[in-house]
Amino acid sequence: MATKLLLLGFLALTCSLASASDSSPLQDFCVADPNGPVKVNGFACKNAMAVQASDFSFGGLHITGNTSNPVGSKVTPVTVAQVAGLNTLGISLARIDYAPKGINPPHTHPRASEILTVVDGSLEVGFVTSNPDNRLIAKVLQKGDVFVFPVGLIHFQRNVGKGSAIAIAALSSQNPGVITIANAVFGSKPDISTDILGKAFQVDNSVIAKLQAKF
Repeated sequence: MATKLLLLGFLALTCSLASASDSSPLQDFCVADPNGPVKVNGFACKNAMAVQASDFSFGGLHITGNTSNPVGSKVTPVTVAQVAGLNTLGISLARIDYAPKGINPPHTHPRASEILTVVDGSLEVGFVTSNPDNRLIAKVLQKGDVFVFPVGLIHFQRNVGKGSAIAIAALSSQNPGVITIANAVFGSKPDISTDILGKAFQVDNSVIAKLQAKF
């Protein structure tokens, strides 16, 4: 009996570990109904008879994003928020435009791995492994090259070419989420104590206060 319970416990743990991305759909589609009265992990389904082609399409990914900002990049997302038909399908994508020397600053996607393809230009890309190694794995990509960022790890891109650059990123979640490290740490509302951040970054509290003022 004890052996059987141990085996059942092991199987339950294995199954829970295997579910590392959005749940698989149990029907042809479940177009998101953001106004639905039922709140679930995702969105309730729109009446299937009311579904139209527009629920599965998005226009505008050919349009160049406005990179006139401090980091010199613009992300155009195509998640369930833009395409209701992505609900329960476990995928999304984004177009990223980079000005010369522009960056997509260090960030994480808490719910998705990412595969990025360079459409035009040259990008330096990389991610950092988790503690305690904190190893930087980085590479310069050219047009047509592909790079993968594992789920949850901090990663970035930087335009190292002479002109603008474009990339397309595919993600393994309908709603991957984005945590931009600088924004989260220095732009939290309310602010994280300067004493905490000063000790964490090993700098004077006045430096932290200046950084917080920028976010």
